[in-house]
Amino acid sequence: MMTSEARTGAAVRQGFPVVMTLFAAAAFAILIGLGVWQVQRLHWKEGVLARIAALQAAPPQSIFEVLSRARAGGDIDYTRVSADCPHIESTPFVRLFAPGDGGGGFRIITHCVLTGGPYHSILVDRGFIDQDQVAKMDASKTPLDRAIVGVLRKGDARNFLTPDNQPGQGLFYSRDIAVMAHVLGAVDPAPTFLMLESPAPADVGPKPAPVPVDIPNNHLSYAITWFGLAASLAGVYLASLWRRRAR
Repeated sequence: MMTSEARTGAAVRQGFPVVMTLFAAAAFAILIGLGVWQVQRLHWKEGVLARIAALQAAPPQSIFEVLSRARAGGDIDYTRVSADCPHIESTPFVRLFAPGDGGGGFRIITHCVLTGGPYHSILVDRGFIDQDQVAKMDASKTPLDRAIVGVLRKGDARNFLTPDNQPGQGLFYSRDIAVMAHVLGAVDPAPTFLMLESPAPADVGPKPAPVPVDIPNNHLSYAITWFGLAASLAGVYLASLWRRRAR
């Protein structure tokens, strides 16, 4: 026969909430993992913001030197460069759909021929223009008498909500360097975009995109939220065990 102590121990073991514990442990691990991920994102975002802040006063570098670093595997994102592209305002372009303050519009993507560097061309994002202004752009421009200046960017990756590109119509919804370059006849393009800062068109044309200065950084608050939820879950779980033990 079992003693009273043995029966008590068996009852306690039988009453242990195994399923609830497993679910609580899994949820706790997920919440902690999300919190750690947000901390990692915080450090990454701080690095990006520090890089952009340093870029604000940085003089442009030669595009050939920078692209040589890219060919060697270096990180060139957010680097300000200058390049000789005298015909940038009169070369053919494709349209990249983009939202605007007054509705939808396009970013005008063209290319610049590079001579003497590791790549033979680079795609240039000339900036944003409203949909109804595209037809008014004047393609008969005189060559520029100075170098263009811009920032190198990789571009955002497409997701499952992004519509399919329509290269046959020169219309894109995601930045596909290979296909855009093929449509534009750009040979051996660099694996990045040159986001034009200057010069801006004198008349109707796309508005150059400046270096972003308002990138949000909310990862610390997100991390605190996830860690707080994990702590709350642990508290609820422990309170539930205490109530079971007190019965």
